[in-house]
Amino acid sequence: MTESMISARGLRKSFGDFEAVRGIDVEVRRGEAFGFLGPNGAGKSSTMRMIAAVSPVSGGDLRILGMDPAVDGPAIRARLGVCPQEDTLDNELNVFDNLYIYGRYFGIPRAQVRERAEELLEFVQLTEKRKARVEDLSGGMKRRLTIARSLISSPELLLLDEPTTGLDPQARHVLWDQLYRLKHAGVTLVLTTHYMDEAEQLCDRLVVMDKGVVAAEGSPRELIETHATREVAELRFGIGENERAAEKVADLGTRIEALPDRLLVYADDGEEVVAKVAERGLSPLAVLVRRTTLEDVFLALTGRSLVD
Repeated sequence: MTESMISARGLRKSFGDFEAVRGIDVEVRRGEAFGFLGPNGAGKSSTMRMIAAVSPVSGGDLRILGMDPAVDGPAIRARLGVCPQEDTLDNELNVFDNLYIYGRYFGIPRAQVRERAEELLEFVQLTEKRKARVEDLSGGMKRRLTIARSLISSPELLLLDEPTTGLDPQARHVLWDQLYRLKHAGVTLVLTTHYMDEAEQLCDRLVVMDKGVVAAEGSPRELIETHATREVAELRFGIGENERAAEKVADLGTRIEALPDRLLVYADDGEEVVAKVAERGLSPLAVLVRRTTLEDVFLALTGRSLVD
């Protein structure tokens, strides 16, 4: 469990004068689920492409499965599974043949790849769709087929780029269950995601990237404990009133955020905040006290502004 599957030291990636990844250190151990979180433009995809041995490193040192991708690219790719953000299924083939033909690219013998394809169809709950056309599948089914295809060569390391983007809650939870089963079968998972609940559900450890650097690293629980208070009180005073109320409660929390629709007061005891707000004669229209989440950490580290 301590064997290093990915080791990056001072990893950099440049595109002309633009440096997308600016000297990050990452260590992924065998058998864990590791996540890259960050807003658009943070450098996640550039990092994943270097790890997949399809984009050359601009600086620093990178070892995948103990090998140098600059020298051992084909050997690394033979032991990786890659699930891209966009489905790249062959619409001209049925569900089974998408797996069978892809497996043959790896040189897997015909009988073995047929057996493997049937096992994977059962794993992703698509056995009944084995002869269906890809274009007739739902979005969730296509995503499950893409993951099945990425597993056809029995990879040791599976890279997943936004694995559940665009899926409904039911389809997301089905995929979470399958990824959880893969992890416990010994497959090392590395994923990028915009869903904070997905990161909390799947990742043993993760890094939050921002502007090409690592802003924080740790388990979801460690990040919450380090970068956020235990609770947050959400107070709604009405449009135009939240900022004025923020000035009156600024001393009640370690961090105050006045948003257009609500006021967030971060404190270890949210109920105490609510009581003190009432003592000061303030009457919010609605009150909610909740535990802080990874999303609170993410927004605190990377900000709420959109990045192009």
